[in-house]
Amino acid sequence: MGRKKVHTVAKSKHSTSQKKISSVKRNEINIQCEKLFHLCSNSAFLVRLWDNYLEISAVLEKVKRLEEMKTESTKRSVAIEKFVKWLKENDVNMNGICISEFPGYDLGLKAEKEYLENQLILEIPRKLIFSTQEAAPELQALQNDPMVQHMPQVALAIALLIEKHKGNSKWKPYIDALPTSYCTVLYMNTNDMTELKGSPTLEAALKQCRNIARQYSYFNKLFQNTQNPVSDILRDVFTYEEYCWAVSTVMTRLNTIPNEDETQMIHALIPLWDMCNHEEGKITTDFNRSTDSCECYAMRDFKAGEQIFIYYGPRTNSDFFVHSGFVYPDNKLDGFKLRLGISKADSLQKERLELLEKLDLPSVGEFLLNPGPEPISDTLLAFLRVFSMRKGELDHWLESDKVFDLKHIDCALETVVEENVRKFLLARLKLLIANYPTSQEEDAEILKTTLPQLKKLAILLRQTEKKILQNALDYVEQWIKA
Repeated sequence: MGRKKVHTVAKSKHSTSQKKISSVKRNEINIQCEKLFHLCSNSAFLVRLWDNYLEISAVLEKVKRLEEMKTESTKRSVAIEKFVKWLKENDVNMNGICISEFPGYDLGLKAEKEYLENQLILEIPRKLIFSTQEAAPELQALQNDPMVQHMPQVALAIALLIEKHKGNSKWKPYIDALPTSYCTVLYMNTNDMTELKGSPTLEAALKQCRNIARQYSYFNKLFQNTQNPVSDILRDVFTYEEYCWAVSTVMTRLNTIPNEDETQMIHALIPLWDMCNHEEGKITTDFNRSTDSCECYAMRDFKAGEQIFIYYGPRTNSDFFVHSGFVYPDNKLDGFKLRLGISKADSLQKERLELLEKLDLPSVGEFLLNPGPEPISDTLLAFLRVFSMRKGELDHWLESDKVFDLKHIDCALETVVEENVRKFLLARLKLLIANYPTSQEEDAEILKTTLPQLKKLAILLRQTEKKILQNALDYVEQWIKA
């Protein structure tokens, strides 16, 4: 039951109500949303993602200025107090823990007593787990909408907005206690995004922003032009920033639990438990079907006064950065995504594709360079060997019943094939490192200065990527010498 969460941007105020947008502004917003939908939907723009992102950002700036509404606020500390009261009134077992602030993390969970590894820390009953089955029954009105129907994360974000803006929501104490903004890529401006130049994460970040802008423009049109319980609640309060908040809340806190009849897994947000921050370890959260509740156990010993961490599961820093808004420098399961493919112009394309199929490898795909002593994975090595073979070697391995030997480092191959693999890797790694405008040393110096959080995260990310590349380059250079 792994999940993702963000190091949140600390805010002392939390929005509770908004005033209506004027009809003149609303008309202009609708015009801008039409432009936005076109910019985000045309696949021709995907070949120039950066330019497309700049155009989308320019339209969104206009939209945000038009949508800016005065908000009445409550202190988050008051919201947390009410949230804890709500949890206790609804049978949440949280004896021995409390919500507390931690430097560099905003809020987290603190142990008020000693916990031993595998000891039960938290129990949250299903009735307090936020899902489309437990919350926002109004969403049924959109059950045939393709985006709500086929994208459960999007449906959950809309459900969150419904409960935030309708009167007398039972989820109000939870929603008010959530952060008011996040460090996901949706909150980055164009200056922050330029820090990712040279990084393969830039493309993923731009596509994420494009997708969310498209969803926003789609729902804006839907809520303005239809009459149903969802549109009635959200028509006058749905803004780009509100949608970014809802999507980021879902992205950073998402989990899956079994539905009530246990026929499928459904997307959900788990109050209180979702305040735990990430640490390398093991997944110790599960859903207890007999008690119908989410249970979290200590993944290691925790002393009284210590922050309680959970493990979010095996993800690269690139994934953490794009979807969860943080970077974990000590991530042992990090990786650099290396995109490789067989060219259609290759005269031996047919043979290469056939051999890759025998190896259960794609003809075009992403291969991870790993941190640590063995940066070149078996699958990457096998792909590069197929990529470097001549006609004779391809024919030999296509007939061989020991084709999976190609995934082993000590497989006996023609010297020229192995040399080509090493030369290719050496050239590619040097090129990837040169693509970054700064060196690792320069990044280290920049990080010593005071930086806005989003910019800092982007620099931290590219620093972790460069470390993986440099480690792989050192490995290949030693391999060549050997």
